[in-house]
Amino acid sequence: MLKKTLSLILLFAALTFAEAQEKIRVACVGNSITYGSGIKNRDKDSYPAQLQQLLGEEYEVVNFGRGGRTGLSNGDRPYIKEPEYKAALEFLPHIVIIKFGTNDTKPQNWVYRHDFEGDIEAMAKSFESLPSEPEIYLCYPAMAYKVQWGIRNSVIEDEVIPKIKKVAKKNGWKIINLHKATAKMPEHFPDAIHPDPYAAGVMAKKVYKAIR
Repeated sequence: MLKKTLSLILLFAALTFAEAQEKIRVACVGNSITYGSGIKNRDKDSYPAQLQQLLGEEYEVVNFGRGGRTGLSNGDRPYIKEPEYKAALEFLPHIVIIKFGTNDTKPQNWVYRHDFEGDIEAMAKSFESLPSEPEIYLCYPAMAYKVQWGIRNSVIEDEVIPKIKKVAKKNGWKIINLHKATAKMPEHFPDAIHPDPYAAGVMAKKVYKAIR
């Protein structure tokens, strides 16, 4: 009897220790800017990779970015149809960083502008309803320094950002203003859209300050 009781105590202690050692899982969801397109060593220098370095060993940050994808479900390349979206849900994150709106501004996508709020809200809620009950953060898109591939900074500022702000306010989600954070640094956006390692680091620091 004593041996059985001791075994149960040890098992409980082991489970408690394992729970205490569980890392805080952070899912970075987004497009090519999240993925780290254009960055030579994206596994080290993309914004999610630099965020991992800032947060340390207590956190597990995973990059679920996919280039060219939209938050719009009727966009030309909807994120919700990609395996990265499914993988991010299966990750059961404790924190979700959602960054869309850049590719959504392309003319062929922004014809569905009236769906943007609902689509972003639905995506965020799909994470919020997970058993891990994650905190949701919506990001304003990074600066677009010229019209490129149909991406328009004017649409980001005048339409996308107000819509994201409205969705966040409605649901009590926090906002990370990556648009302001990446302003006045065109030299760190080689193709005018994607950040270099320095700008990605600026983004990582902004996210770090928001979630810590």
